[in-house]
Amino acid sequence: MMLGLLLARAGVDVVVLEKHADFLRDFRGDTIHPSTLEILNELELLDDFLKLPHQNVYALTVQIGDETVPIADFSHLPTRCKFVAFLPQWDFLNFLAERGARYPSFSLRMRAEVVDLLEEAGRVVGVAVDTPEGRLDVRAALVVAADGRHSIVREKAKLPIEKLSAPMDVLWFRVSRSPNDPETGLGRFKPGRLFVLLNRGDYWQCGFIIAKGTVDDVRRAGLPAFRESVAELIPFAADRMTDIRSWEDVKLLTVLVDRLTTWYRTGLLCIGDAAHAMSPVGGVGINLAIQDAVAAGNLLAEPLRRRSLTDADLRRVQERRALATRIVQRFQIVAQNRVVAPVLGSRARTLTVPFLLRLFMWFPWLRRIPARLVGVGFRPEHVKIPGRS
Repeated sequence: MMLGLLLARAGVDVVVLEKHADFLRDFRGDTIHPSTLEILNELELLDDFLKLPHQNVYALTVQIGDETVPIADFSHLPTRCKFVAFLPQWDFLNFLAERGARYPSFSLRMRAEVVDLLEEAGRVVGVAVDTPEGRLDVRAALVVAADGRHSIVREKAKLPIEKLSAPMDVLWFRVSRSPNDPETGLGRFKPGRLFVLLNRGDYWQCGFIIAKGTVDDVRRAGLPAFRESVAELIPFAADRMTDIRSWEDVKLLTVLVDRLTTWYRTGLLCIGDAAHAMSPVGGVGINLAIQDAVAAGNLLAEPLRRRSLTDADLRRVQERRALATRIVQRFQIVAQNRVVAPVLGSRARTLTVPFLLRLFMWFPWLRRIPARLVGVGFRPEHVKIPGRS
């Protein structure tokens, strides 16, 4: 959606295909980081965007045992917005779609599911799409796969993929908020358990982190046992565990970490999770995807306008974004292996704060480092292509 907006703004004809009738899917990437807010500011969209209902998070903390540890402080970032904005992803997508629709070269088609690639002489020339009216062929000078970690386009293109480790999965669900609850969410670590709590205004978005492949064990133990485990982690909301009415209210996110070794073929480019599925550690996936989109817009708008697009242009997008992706994934894997896996495997009665994390308690300036990694990342992109009416 972001790439479609950027290219249409630059005068390139764009069709965005979405297989659902709307964007209303819960428990998606709902964090809009300072780097993305900076891009919205460069597009002169930030003020309108911030009028949408959202919550601002200025710092990240985790609770380990009975101690609260500050991890990241966004107040020193070199960006206009020194916070992470939390809002439903469907609001963000609707906002971008509405802004894109203001350009005559932008078209969004809902209930249009891509099911195959169109190829001629080894070149991707479009996609086959299922719609309520039947099969439709959409031809294009460039197909961009932004269809996520289970990308059908990536599968059909047979692009080589490198799979990395992911020792966890996440169970997402909601618990209503009370006026007496804490204002900010945080991570909670207890022996054998990790929990993420995000303030979504009138409810908490909860992430119960489990060891990879153990969801069936959790379900076999029964819903009452699951509610009891949640209540132990967030005792202030223990009276609201009936909000988890059935397992239908608990959504499984199967964590994948992988990346394509080549992001493109002639006529095709993958970006976002289709090119590199990210761990939920740091919540940076959506923002890396948007960085990909900005880089692709900057590098491809002119070749697309001139109808001179080559594989070399597509390769430049990968070269621009691949290193930043690898660095972030490396940090995520270290966090998974050094923090997540040991906590999930712990059988101790209590957890103590590791020495490395105690440094963040003793030296506040250290909190700027994870804030920079999470909030801005490596090689942040800026909009360089001029807009056209």
